[in-house]
Amino acid sequence: MPAIRDDHVFVEDTDAHVAYIAAGLGITAAHIGASTVGEFALEHRCDARDVAATRLGVAAATADGVVLSTAPPDSAFADIGFPAAVAVTGFDGTVLAADEDGRIAQYDPDAGAWTDRAVLTDATVRALDADLVAATDGVHRLTDAGLADAGLDDAYDVSAPGVPHAATSEGLFALGNGWREAATGAFRTVAADPASAAPGATGVAHAATPEACFEHRTDAWQPCRDIAPSDAARVVDATYAVDTTILLTAAGTLIVVDGDGDARHRSLGLPDAAAVTVVGHTPDR
Repeated sequence: MPAIRDDHVFVEDTDAHVAYIAAGLGITAAHIGASTVGEFALEHRCDARDVAATRLGVAAATADGVVLSTAPPDSAFADIGFPAAVAVTGFDGTVLAADEDGRIAQYDPDAGAWTDRAVLTDATVRALDADLVAATDGVHRLTDAGLADAGLDDAYDVSAPGVPHAATSEGLFALGNGWREAATGAFRTVAADPASAAPGATGVAHAATPEACFEHRTDAWQPCRDIAPSDAARVVDATYAVDTTILLTAAGTLIVVDGDGDARHRSLGLPDAAAVTVVGHTPDR
């Protein structure tokens, strides 16, 4: 079974990793071992917009709703009854999703039903990560009372582990005593490794603009040093295993970077790739 922490699946020291990629053709599973991409196959045909590892399994936001594989990679993806979805994340032990109309709801696996948590009006949800919401009008935080405005504007992505970050059209911002600019540029994506993060500390993280990819190291954001500029210009998402970073490009190429900085590429032939997550399998204990 996947090893899980803080509603993110993180991969222990094992050679059995499976990355799930959301793209226009559907959800593809790619097996990763020894920092290389091996076999891969289309697991579920759909228009997939987002994918996340959660405590319930791997969930994906698609143009037809939310699908869930409860025991990846052994179980098929099944519809769990949500409208056309734009984003999905693990939250509070279950799945949180947003639809095209700004509705944010939480899945109850026992009832097999969704509970509305909030509705974002006059703006469009772009991304979710735990209780953070990136939207066209900025960043919001999900509370028991609904959504609380967290500031900024034109947010494309958010990352919750450690120090929260937001990728916006005006820069990459980190949340401390208010938002501070961490890097300049029109950022479209940001991701942080939950296993290396800690309260007040970012750990391993990546962010990207349409032209470049950045990594967090030595308490600063700097251009990615282990991948070619031509690849860095197309990164749309990142996910993490132990001593391994997995970057995804818009053209559907996986870039796997090991702890020594060695990068290996594998084109999966997936146009309109949007998101990636990873699960790992460890022996039963």
